[in-house]
Amino acid sequence: MTIPLVDFAPYRTGTDADRKSVAVAIDDAFCSAGFVYLANHGISPDRVAQCFEWSARFFALPDEVKQIAPHPPGFTHHRGYSGCGKEKVTQMMFEQSDLARARAAAPDVKESFESGNPIDNAQPNIWLPEKELPGFKDFMENFFEDCKHLIHEILGALSLALSLPESLALPATHAQSLFQLRLLHYPAISRSLLTSGSRTRISAHSDFGTLTLLFQDEVGGLEVEDPDPLKKGTFHPVPPRPGTVIVNIADLMERWSNGRWKSTVHRVGPPPPASGGGGDPTTVVPARYSIPFFATADPQTVISALPGTYDSQNPKRWDSVTAAEYVQMRMSALY
Repeated sequence: MTIPLVDFAPYRTGTDADRKSVAVAIDDAFCSAGFVYLANHGISPDRVAQCFEWSARFFALPDEVKQIAPHPPGFTHHRGYSGCGKEKVTQMMFEQSDLARARAAAPDVKESFESGNPIDNAQPNIWLPEKELPGFKDFMENFFEDCKHLIHEILGALSLALSLPESLALPATHAQSLFQLRLLHYPAISRSLLTSGSRTRISAHSDFGTLTLLFQDEVGGLEVEDPDPLKKGTFHPVPPRPGTVIVNIADLMERWSNGRWKSTVHRVGPPPPASGGGGDPTTVVPARYSIPFFATADPQTVISALPGTYDSQNPKRWDSVTAAEYVQMRMSALY
């Protein structure tokens, strides 16, 4: 399985023909793999590197400081800091083998910090006092804007790929930009704990919104499931590619596209041996940092198969649902 690489620069600065060509390439990637590496995406490498630096500084703070900005109980307010073991990401429908079932039950060894749109009154951000990490809040709010802009550009490309009329264009359905910026830290851990299934970084799952951006460090460990039904349970590494962002389809967008675009199951496991001290199970795999950015449609958007994704030979596969109903249903399973 190969994750396609698409150069986004011609879409951002090229002719109408260039834009259409890039849109078709992204559409093809989402139809086949559900994932794409996007190069020349408009967020500078320096900005991404700075975000990783801020993430490392935040997670290096003492626990008692990070807990000043705690994730509230439950799933309706997804902001603030969650410590190791707080969240368990898993979907048992994807867990087939004994080892996979063990991973589904094992604690996730990761910590996270979530923030969102500063004007989201339903989920206000929860920040540390400025004195604890000066500049952190301002940078994260600005980086949120960078990622928000890129999401809207990709949504525009998908609208172009389907030749959607302006009244149905996807960026307008995400106008409120109620998105989530997440910082993730996976502490260093014994390789044997991960390979035995007694601990996990993130078990097999699919995302539940519309699109996800993912910036990952050089450690690696991201794996995606082969889309071939005959190869279910077979996972392939998605190694870091400098200068790119990984973009993947999430469940709500798969539903919206009537299955045209695939929400591919993925997980985070041990990094390849070359990144973690060889294959010796007694070695300690290094800490991993990643920065996912989750997008979803405005809450009252009705998710029903988009024009061009169904016909008499390929009828609508799912009933209509609002974005809010679907996302809340999925988030309730995480905590």
